[in-house]
Amino acid sequence: MTAVPLDHIDYLLLELVQVDATQPLHELGERVGLSPSAVQRRLTRLRANGVITAEVAVVDPRAVGMGLTTVVLVELAEDDADEYLAFCDLVLAEPAVQQCYSVVGQWDYVVVMVTADLAAYRLISNDLFVRNKSVLRYETLPTYERIKAQLAVPLSPSS
Repeated sequence: MTAVPLDHIDYLLLELVQVDATQPLHELGERVGLSPSAVQRRLTRLRANGVITAEVAVVDPRAVGMGLTTVVLVELAEDDADEYLAFCDLVLAEPAVQQCYSVVGQWDYVVVMVTADLAAYRLISNDLFVRNKSVLRYETLPTYERIKAQLAVPLSPSS
């Protein structure tokens, strides 16, 4: 995807809705100097152009019994496009997987998972990593404390 041309008001709106997408249009308009209808038109354009891809509620995993976050480093056995696609399909289908990145280096993927506890993690990891013949090796890093978790993209009108 190529960058979408944005002006300073677009950047201001994006900063505001990344913090709280439930703000009423009139409040957003007051903060950026536009009418509610002008704010709505801009937000509609940002959605249509794929700049805003989703508006979601961020849930604290611990509040819903998901007390363990793990980071898993994964190396696939073969450097094969079909193997990569099959692994991606598995990861995409697993709700416990919060994030997955294809990386460069000694590992092929970094997978971030949220589960209730270590026992729940083991059950899921058996399917994703242990019994998966595509996986050569994996390393699990259980987290001790969440320092920062955000989805907001740092914005700068000059970037």
